[in-house]
Order: sequence, then C-alpha cells, then structure tokens
Amino acid sequence: MSSTAGGGSTQTDTASGAGARLGLGAGMVVQELGWDNDTDDDLRVSIEDTIDADMVDGDYGNVVDAVLLWWRAEDGDLVDGLVDALTDLVGGGSIWLLTPKVGRPGSVDPSDVAEAAPIAGLSQTTTATVSKDWSATRLVAPKTPV
Repeated sequence: MSSTAGGGSTQTDTASGAGARLGLGAGMVVQELGWDNDTDDDLRVSIEDTIDADMVDGDYGNVVDAVLLWWRAEDGDLVDGLVDALTDLVGGGSIWLLTPKVGRPGSVDPSDVAEAAPIAGLSQTTTATVSKDWSATRLVAPKTPV
C-alpha cells in the first residue's frame, strides 16, 4: 500500500490506521519489545491511539493480547527473541514481528523469519506494510485441539 486517498505517500500516511490494520482495537493490551532509537514513532503513536492506551514493556508481568517485536539482523537469534515474546502472550494472541524493510540497515531476510517461526512454535500468517522503513509479519501459535 504505497499511496493514500490524497495521492501522496509518507511515513505518517502509512502509519496512520496501522493499529487497525494489525487487528488491534481499543482496550487491548499490547506489549512492545525491542524498542530502540530507530523504531518508527509515528507507527507507535498510531498503535497507541488504536488501543487507546500506552503499550506495555517486558516488565509488565501480566498477560497481553498482542506483542509488537521490533527486530533487526544484529539483534541476535530470532528464535530466542520469538520464544521470549511468547512469555506474556495470551492464548490466541499474535506476535507482530517488525523488521526493517529489505535494503534498510538491519533488514532481516524473510527466509530467516520463515525458518525461525516454526522452531519457536509459531506460524506465519500475514504480512503488512505499516511504515516507510518497517515491515510487519503476524505470527501465531497453531491452534491445538481442545
């Protein structure tokens, strides 16, 4: 999605409404992991506007509806990062893995995500354009029979 109704394309245009595109809604508790100076503040604000609250950090200590995991190639082992992101996630919740787009510093090869997800017990379901510099990949734990 590279253009808006007004015909322009900016980071703010892409980020606006991103929370809804990620399936987030008011009242949801979203945990943010991997934040650093390079993260997209417009995207963060859009998500917080959508959930009508601040995102919580890794010290939250309670269950969360979704995890927003910022990840760069130099952040280490992606499998370990995904397993850590599962710690507070409620059953049926999603991890949105945010990685720099291809060609940007720290970009993560999509095949690395495809390889790491099942090792961490996750399935890759959706990708979304949420910002000028970051791509989002939705990961979920497979449904288990009751």
